[in-house]
Amino acid sequence: MSIANTLSISTVSSQFIQDWLVALQSICDRDHYFSLLERSGLPTARHAPQGRVTLDQIVRLYKIAAVETEDEMMGLWSRPIRPRALQHLLTSMRESTSLSSALYRYSTFWNLLLDDHQFQLVDSTENKALCLVHQTNDPIQRFGHMLILKLAHGIVSWLARNEVPLAAIDFAFKRPAFEQDYAVIFPAPVRFSAPVTAIHFRTDTLGPVRIRSSHDLDRFLENAPQDWIFTRSQEHTQSLRVRAYLSQSTWDEAHLNGVASALNMTPRTLIRKLDADGTSFQAIKDGLRRDIAIRRLQVGDTSIEGIAQDVGFSSAASFHKAFQRWTGATPSSYRRRQSPAD
Repeated sequence: MSIANTLSISTVSSQFIQDWLVALQSICDRDHYFSLLERSGLPTARHAPQGRVTLDQIVRLYKIAAVETEDEMMGLWSRPIRPRALQHLLTSMRESTSLSSALYRYSTFWNLLLDDHQFQLVDSTENKALCLVHQTNDPIQRFGHMLILKLAHGIVSWLARNEVPLAAIDFAFKRPAFEQDYAVIFPAPVRFSAPVTAIHFRTDTLGPVRIRSSHDLDRFLENAPQDWIFTRSQEHTQSLRVRAYLSQSTWDEAHLNGVASALNMTPRTLIRKLDADGTSFQAIKDGLRRDIAIRRLQVGDTSIEGIAQDVGFSSAASFHKAFQRWTGATPSSYRRRQSPAD
């Protein structure tokens, strides 16, 4: 399984989207809010800290909420972003001759719409940074900052017809407990407590814009946010390369020495690289097991015992114990509350 495919079954912590849910609550009445959650397949109770959210659920919630709230940023900014704003942004950016000029158009577009933030483009010797400068003393909307940076990366990659490499991502908020979730979104080092939120592009990757037709534009909008929020890059952290390798192995083969050899390094070097990513081999293995189990619980009718065997547990009891540690719920209760709405 490739990195792209392993990301398609990835999950993020429920804390990752909590800012978004709070924003949605501020622009919906109670019944509408819970209806949005139910139709997206999200639990209607407040997420436990250990809870997990699939990328499919995030996509479904975006598609429904952006339409029904008539705000394409769904309460994330002080001013609603009215319907068709994204279409106008794409139309403007696809007329650019270079990716650098497309980033300029991106910044000027949002500077017309946002009251509480302004974009600035900053050039250095090797990088071009698109900086999001907070204009008020209000708390930073972490999900909003993530989403608007990833939208810039997604559109620029769409215009280049390949995923444009990133040099780094900066966020002007403190390192959250769910920091590892950002690796699912951004194929670059992510730094926190920065002076400003910014996405850094390598200047030598910002080449010409490849022509995009009206049909391409319509398809991009139809698939939003699937085609731009979740990265497909091969330039991921070492931890996601390990995860991709494990996805192609049997659980009997999923051991440190074998993975290190396959990646042409010693076990000690792999341990050191994973530590630099803030994780460990066992954590990656458990995360993959967890995400496969969650997907099976959501979309299939495989028994709990069958899922336990599929993800490498010798007994259903040990799987139950591990799953509850990962998500704060038993497999049976998770299946009941997380099944997508019809």
